[in-house]
Amino acid sequence: MQEPIHMVDLVKQYQHIQKEIDEAILNVVRSSRYIKGPQVDAFEDELAQYLDVKHVISCANGTDALQIALMAIGLKPGDEVIIPSFTYVATAEVIGLLQFVPVMIDVDKDTFNVTGELIEAAITDKTRAIVPVHLFGQSAPMDEVMAVARKHDLFVVEDNAQAIGATYHSDSGKSAKTGTIGDIGCTSFFPSKNLGCFGDGGALFTNDDVLAAKIRMIANHGQSRQYYHDLLGVNSRLDAIQAAVLRIKLKHLDHYCGMRARAADSYDDMFYDHRHIITPYRVDYSTHVFHQYTLQVPPADRDSLREHLAALDIPSMIYYPVPLYKQKAYTPYWEAGKELENTETLCASVISIPVHTEMNKKLLDYIGEGVLSYFG
Repeated sequence: MQEPIHMVDLVKQYQHIQKEIDEAILNVVRSSRYIKGPQVDAFEDELAQYLDVKHVISCANGTDALQIALMAIGLKPGDEVIIPSFTYVATAEVIGLLQFVPVMIDVDKDTFNVTGELIEAAITDKTRAIVPVHLFGQSAPMDEVMAVARKHDLFVVEDNAQAIGATYHSDSGKSAKTGTIGDIGCTSFFPSKNLGCFGDGGALFTNDDVLAAKIRMIANHGQSRQYYHDLLGVNSRLDAIQAAVLRIKLKHLDHYCGMRARAADSYDDMFYDHRHIITPYRVDYSTHVFHQYTLQVPPADRDSLREHLAALDIPSMIYYPVPLYKQKAYTPYWEAGKELENTETLCASVISIPVHTEMNKKLLDYIGEGVLSYFG
């Protein structure tokens, strides 16, 4: 390949919408309304309409969204929050920062997500919340999660940073966008996300009027009106330029998710029934928006496969090479010597290859053939 290959090609994506984006940014500069203002308000309204949720509250980044959500539900130091052990550190980080206890559980080996059974087994008299992560673009089994939460009177905060745009199909026959099913949903607008801005940003979603009001206050220094601070809050806001960019990209989100899914289908066909390659599992209760396309390969081959791809100028990533409970910062929350079987297996065997909105057949074939050539 002559052109550089990227895990996510944001340059070409921008080129397709350059005129719209440039005009949107210039309009913000002309207005000099950089903090909050009409662009942020409009984006929140438009995203709420897209998600079919009552409230969207934007903030500075996805980690802030998780922190604000946990602050809003009124937990106390020492309260336990159940999370997957196979996820990005931010999910656990905010729990520790707020002096809660992250209870890290195993995940399903096929979907990479938590299950109701695994959650149920981890519940104690100190459990107060569950944070299911819709990893790599596919929903956790939210019927199961919500049933356990209702049974034990627990809050559910969805980590939807990797799955915005995905649709969950409930056993009841109803469908909903991921992030709108629990008490609060959180997302990130990091540039490489399916809906990404040109810097950093995040948002929270809820259908609960009381929680929405509390979230808005917490994100704005704990105030509902200027200089009157009723809650302990933070300073976390989406700037107007990022909101303007996101308003344009939101109009393309379904197309972006579709292009990622089409690329994933192409990979699935190339790797079908390969004895050394496990392709991403597709559940029937959720669409998959493929924030990542993640293979499982024999652990003995994973690192050498990555070197082989690098020699062909094909980038790859390993999400995540170390279980959360083996990270030094989180060992105080873990029983020494204990391991979670599926998490250990995944950390040793997963490898993600490029998937994005700008992939053509030539590029997909080159990457797919590069993977296959390693195995001979």
